[in-house]
Amino acid sequence: MATDWLGSLVSINCGETLGVFQGKVSSVDQNTQTISLREPFHNGIKCPVPEVTFSAMDIKELKILEIPGSSHGIQSDSIPLAHNSRNAKGTVIPSTAPVAVPRKDEVKTQEGFNSPQQCSKSYGERHFEAFTQAKGFRRRHNSWSSSSRGPNQATPKKNGMKNGAHLKNKDDECFGDGIEEMLDTDFDFEGNLALFDKAAVFSEIETSERRNGERARGTPNERTPSRYRHDENILEAEPIVYRQIVVPHQSGKEYCTDAGLVVPSISYELHKKLLAIAEKHGLSLERRLEMAGVCASQMALTLLGGPNRLNPKNVHQRPTVALLCGPHVQGAQGISCGRHLANHEVHVILFLPNFVKMLESITNELTLFGKTDGKQVSSVKDLPDSPVDLVINCLDCHENAFLRDQPWYRAAVDWANQNRAPVLSIDPPVSAREQAVDAKWSLSLGLPLPLAESAGRVYLCDIGIPRQVFHEVGISYHSPFGCKFVIPLHSA
Repeated sequence: MATDWLGSLVSINCGETLGVFQGKVSSVDQNTQTISLREPFHNGIKCPVPEVTFSAMDIKELKILEIPGSSHGIQSDSIPLAHNSRNAKGTVIPSTAPVAVPRKDEVKTQEGFNSPQQCSKSYGERHFEAFTQAKGFRRRHNSWSSSSRGPNQATPKKNGMKNGAHLKNKDDECFGDGIEEMLDTDFDFEGNLALFDKAAVFSEIETSERRNGERARGTPNERTPSRYRHDENILEAEPIVYRQIVVPHQSGKEYCTDAGLVVPSISYELHKKLLAIAEKHGLSLERRLEMAGVCASQMALTLLGGPNRLNPKNVHQRPTVALLCGPHVQGAQGISCGRHLANHEVHVILFLPNFVKMLESITNELTLFGKTDGKQVSSVKDLPDSPVDLVINCLDCHENAFLRDQPWYRAAVDWANQNRAPVLSIDPPVSAREQAVDAKWSLSLGLPLPLAESAGRVYLCDIGIPRQVFHEVGISYHSPFGCKFVIPLHSA
């Protein structure tokens, strides 16, 4: 009886997992309960294998579409593999349930499946393997499920089927029969990469760039342009001149900036002459005091910790600065610095003795300082006993050496040396004998003086002297500050 169905065109529904297959019956084996189809179609797409074998346990529904030699072309019937019922001897019991078979003109390609599945190739006696996992699958080398999808067939959604109703794809319905079998071969990446001659391609690119560059410059004999790193300037520039400041008389000591620019020191006489000419052109003492105070306070704020120390979340640890000033211009610069520090929420303690007569600049600076929250004391006893965060020394001046013999001066020097806080000196004198307080940092104005080793590390601040003023005193000047107003100097 099994041979009666050979050559029949049937449709086998294997459920949502495997999908629907159509093809001609090539063999039916009752012993192994298998049926084989030749020239099969899977969900309307021609399979790349010539034959597929099914097990009876995988078949949910079998429809006979066409029987060879039938006068009507399509008949409704069933074969023993339609169901899994067996008798006691193990033979298959044919199903008596009617099977609905559509007419030939109503037969349409059925398609739509939940997830890509596999079936193994069946050549001759190779049988179809049932799936061993309820969900998912194990990829095999001869799997054709993924490659069998046509270019217009999209992967359906998980809920693409409801109650056995398959979704229809118009592209597959119209063009499914004409889709050619896709090759089941892997692309040889290594072989194709071996065909690419990297050295030859880059050599050709370099030759082309060199020719284009020579044509643009008009110098055919010019050598190949040099290559640049990502952080180098590709524009051709003039050689860097590191000695951009030339003074008429060398004082014997030179400094250099972080960028390598040479900054020579000048004598106090030339420095005094420079400030006098600047004041003649409108850079008054008040302007210089303001610039010196701003630069010194900016440097002091950095030394105190900058934003890590001065922020709204750290108001309970305000830094304390002790400011030691004398009755001279250097003292007025210190008072200006203290005013700016107090405006930046720094606890400032200003030491300035009581004098019968003081400079007008000091009086003006004291008036402004009195408008802040800073504290002014006239006795060393009123200075804190515990170490402060920073000591700013403005006790020394360039000319009045007799101040070192005053009792208040010696008392202030002793307090500063005994306090373990670091010291910043503003515009210190040249001679080491005139520097009674050992400083860790020193701030010079405009151009540095040849300071001694006791001055510590030297910094330079810009007080706004124009370039033409430097030229009037015989100094060839180019600003070494760049984008800053305070820069560190290193001994050359």
